[in-house]
Amino acid sequence: MIRHLGQPRGLRLVCAALALAAAGAAQAQLRSIPIPPEAKRATMSHVQGMVVELDGKRTELAAGAQIRNVNNMIVLPTALPPGVLVRYIPDMQGQVWRIWILSPQEAAQPDPKN
Repeated sequence: MIRHLGQPRGLRLVCAALALAAAGAAQAQLRSIPIPPEAKRATMSHVQGMVVELDGKRTELAAGAQIRNVNNMIVLPTALPPGVLVRYIPDMQGQVWRIWILSPQEAAQPDPKN
């Protein structure tokens, strides 16, 4: 039987359980970086390449556009679920620059722009 020096087995189990509980609590919190209030709300679908539809209107993604999911991870345009509810910010040329996919809780909140 191999024993780890300095850490009884029970202590390792408690530490592992605490780490899992902390990870679950972090998932339940709001976004670590809030969506800017000026972001517009729309439904978005990927069309092809760098082209998306916002509320049924085709538009291009800006160079360097970022789509973030509810865990603040970057999502590729081709991985966008069809008709997903998002908030977005266009760049100076009107192309979509920053996109945040809304969680069910965020989607249920009223649009701050209205």
